[in-house]
Amino acid sequence: MSLQFAGIQHAIVWEDPQANFAHLQPLIASAAEGGAQLIALTEMYSNGFSMNTRAIAEPPNGPSTEFLLEQAAATGAWVAGSLPEQGPGMELPHNCLVVAGPDGTLYRYPKQHRFAYGGEDQHYTAGSNTVSISIEGVRITLLVCFDLRFAPEFWNCALDTDLYLLVANWPASRSMHWTTLLRARAIENLAYVAGINRIGTAADGLEHSGDSRIFGPFGEFLATDTPNTECVLAATIDPDVVAQTRSDFPFLGER
Repeated sequence: MSLQFAGIQHAIVWEDPQANFAHLQPLIASAAEGGAQLIALTEMYSNGFSMNTRAIAEPPNGPSTEFLLEQAAATGAWVAGSLPEQGPGMELPHNCLVVAGPDGTLYRYPKQHRFAYGGEDQHYTAGSNTVSISIEGVRITLLVCFDLRFAPEFWNCALDTDLYLLVANWPASRSMHWTTLLRARAIENLAYVAGINRIGTAADGLEHSGDSRIFGPFGEFLATDTPNTECVLAATIDPDVVAQTRSDFPFLGER
């Protein structure tokens, strides 16, 4: 069994969810029409990477989650993206990667590693656990942006992961770090890695060039972006390929 995956590299209108919903809906529909069963948007897909949490934080099942659910129901595909979610009793929201299914199922992964260099640690609450889910028989571990720099999070769940899915707002000034680490995580864990990043200039002045990538379990390119351009990256995720690669190259047992 395999999974048809698509990642949408897109621009974000700052702190304007409705504008982003309107912009993303046809892109999601197009990816689904192309056969995608799981469609990933970017980190903070509906607001941008804003620290203005008093204004943008949403309750569970707020507008940004409802949009993902609506798109999943409309297309028959799973749809994912991170958003600022603040549950009851929380002082600060999570930067939460939400995965919505066509049947209304929701999976949530609160980002564990907050980007203190950009002040995220003062405006968001950290998650405490890595989350792995299964879609169409493919085991998927959910991660967000800065998590990419922490190899132990990948190592710890490698044996239960076919695909690492990362959504991001990674700046163009460190794009070499982004692309290098994505490929390294695929090679060292012998798993698929999909990194889906935004494009455009954010209101805080940061430039984003995209540089989205999908790597296979031997570190091979399966899909790459057109820099600074909205586009859809697509690939087939096959757990049998992961199993065969790990059988041929049993490196994980040497850790």
